[in-house]
Amino acid sequence: MSKILVIEDESSIRRVLVKILSEENDGYVVEEAEDGLRGIEILKNKDYDLVLCDIKMPKMDGVEVLEAAKKIKPEIPFIMISGHGDLDTAVNTMRLGAFDYISKPPDLNRLLTTVRNALDRKELVVENKKLKKKVSKNYQMIGDSNEISAIKDMIEKVAPTDARVLITGSNGTGKELVAHWLHEKSPRSASPFIEVNCAAIPSELIESELFGHVKGAFTSAVKDRAGKFEAANKGTIFLDEIGDMSLSAQAKVLRALQESKISRVGTDKDIKVDVRVLAATNKDLKKEIADGNFREDLYHRLAVILIKVPALNDRRDDIPLLISHFAKKITSEQGIATKTFSDKAIKLLKSYDWTGNIRELRNVVERLIILGGVEVTEEDVKLFASK
Repeated sequence: MSKILVIEDESSIRRVLVKILSEENDGYVVEEAEDGLRGIEILKNKDYDLVLCDIKMPKMDGVEVLEAAKKIKPEIPFIMISGHGDLDTAVNTMRLGAFDYISKPPDLNRLLTTVRNALDRKELVVENKKLKKKVSKNYQMIGDSNEISAIKDMIEKVAPTDARVLITGSNGTGKELVAHWLHEKSPRSASPFIEVNCAAIPSELIESELFGHVKGAFTSAVKDRAGKFEAANKGTIFLDEIGDMSLSAQAKVLRALQESKISRVGTDKDIKVDVRVLAATNKDLKKEIADGNFREDLYHRLAVILIKVPALNDRRDDIPLLISHFAKKITSEQGIATKTFSDKAIKLLKSYDWTGNIRELRNVVERLIILGGVEVTEEDVKLFASK
């Protein structure tokens, strides 16, 4: 059911709009308000999927209604109803956030098409919000140790900016989690987050993967193809394991950072890109620079902000929280009853040497949940989580 509010001071036009919409689709629930003030009062107390609002009204005109509504219910699309003399104002309301406008007397086909499009857009916005919540839940940063608290504080400061960030740390510490959080908390969060694992792509293909190629650039290039930088336009690109990138690809990434331009393999034509770059590595890049494997100028371009993710052994106080988080997540995913861990089991797990970091801990927790009892005991840990 789609709830629609019609705000119109002319009763004859209001009745026509309500009749047209109600007869068009029995899934439309149409309500009405006789002026702008009444419309805002209703909007404060009820949720709607769409508002049709006249521009010229006494007490409060349509522009004022739109501006007020955007402050209290910014997600509701507005279709403005304009008289002949209101056309310039109607166009201006688009800049203020209106979905569209229709002229009086309303053309039936245009009205219904615009309503359907606006409702489709509202549905997309709702779905995107639900998806973002799911994404956020998948990338929670668990822990309240001093080390993790410092990283969270750093993310809060850095995320709203476009500063490049180099994330360092051992395998399994959660570097990609930090990258996701930086994107999620940034003004670019509604735009793409494109992840590239530089270590997983053969060196001869990395440039094509990052920058795209034109048809005929190499044997298997049968058509033009955009690369990851273009896909990430207006959003964020995360270059994971950047220490494994070839020197020739590094040179192109450096140019992209310096000039905000890339060129596809096989052509010199420039393409402008607006991308925030985050990078991560488990290597000592300064040693890689000394060994001639990594460009120093690229390092300084990437490392505007440095975030070092601590090893799990350096944040053992977070282990109980992580065990509880993984236990809930795994039992939910597996569709099995919730399991708890005894104090002795947790104490024993805290004492282990977690060379595989968070990733290893999660695997061990999953193994204990599957093989252990209703309450995972110290004996279960000794049996199934032996190092």
